[in-house]
Amino acid sequence: MDAVLFLVFAVIAVACAVNLVLQRHPIASALSLIGVMGSLAFVYLQLGGEFIAAAQLVVYAGAIMVLFVFVIMLLNEGRERKQKMKLWVRWAGAPLLFVFVALMAFVVHTILPAQTNVKFGSFTGGNAADIGDRLFTQYLLPFEVTSVLILIAIVGAIVLARKELD
Repeated sequence: MDAVLFLVFAVIAVACAVNLVLQRHPIASALSLIGVMGSLAFVYLQLGGEFIAAAQLVVYAGAIMVLFVFVIMLLNEGRERKQKMKLWVRWAGAPLLFVFVALMAFVVHTILPAQTNVKFGSFTGGNAADIGDRLFTQYLLPFEVTSVLILIAIVGAIVLARKELD
């Protein structure tokens, strides 16, 4: 049953991701991204990462997507304009994609060592205490660098918004 649920939500994630890329309207793309985030949260939950699943829903599917939708509506962009595709791109795109995916599968299969199968629910490192311990000890520097980058982005957005108002 675990494998069936995993496959169902993996198919939902892939379908929403393909829909995200193929949509011409930005709001529809944002809604497809919410579908991807929600299905990934269920996969995390199924693997035993309850805190990671909750953070995925609250932070990404909630807060980040509200920010995306706010920016899309602030920019007031309409439907994406269709561009003329060159003939060689139309004919070579799918075979080149197939060759690239096959090459990446070959590289991953030969370089990475063989792994054991995943046992659903056997992962025990997804609770808040383990994540907090690793976040503020082993990954403290990347965490702080990320917070400084977000602060710089916020200040830059305020400066750009001020220039437009003046």
